[in-house]
Amino acid sequence: MLKIDDLKWNAHGLIPAIVVDAASGDVLTLAYMNRESLAISMEEGRTCFWSRSRQELWRKGETSGNIQYIVDITADCDRDALVVRVNKTGPACHLGTDSCFNGKVFIGQAPEPFAVKGLYRLLEGRKADLPEGSYTTYLFQKGLDKILKKVGEECTEVIIAGKAGDKRETIYEIGDLMYHVMVLMVEMGISVEDVMSELASRHVIDHKVKQEKMT
Repeated sequence: MLKIDDLKWNAHGLIPAIVVDAASGDVLTLAYMNRESLAISMEEGRTCFWSRSRQELWRKGETSGNIQYIVDITADCDRDALVVRVNKTGPACHLGTDSCFNGKVFIGQAPEPFAVKGLYRLLEGRKADLPEGSYTTYLFQKGLDKILKKVGEECTEVIIAGKAGDKRETIYEIGDLMYHVMVLMVEMGISVEDVMSELASRHVIDHKVKQEKMT
């Protein structure tokens, strides 16, 4: 485990800290720490930075309430930059967005890797725009009862494929089920974070009896 004295500070006694959402992997912001703010961050378990504009310590969320609880802090190979993984309680940016990094500079040809949150955003767009000819549009236009019916049907298909021991078909049907469940989530205003928070709340270990509420 590295110590504060092992890090390399710039001429102003600072080190850049790249803050990353531990749940999504999204880069939230780039801030700076000095020795004192890093020590406070490690002691309190929440991010504390050095404000270069105000020339003072800055505990994230002190005024906004958008606290960043630290999962871990990792130095790069040169020991002159940090990655701080956090669980956040609100937007990271002072403009009210989840991340400070919102202005696209270039979009390349490489395909964006699949992500559940990306699919969720796509479904949100379908609900907002209702593009003609889209199956997702059809579901949203038919409404909650139709969506629920499809979720039920896909549950049955997963059970049939699983009972048959057909792994490939089961994977295919689980994909269908997950898609329709996410359509339901968008229809009801349930976010991916809502579901992840619910799962996280169940994954609690009682260190006295070493039992998990859900395994």
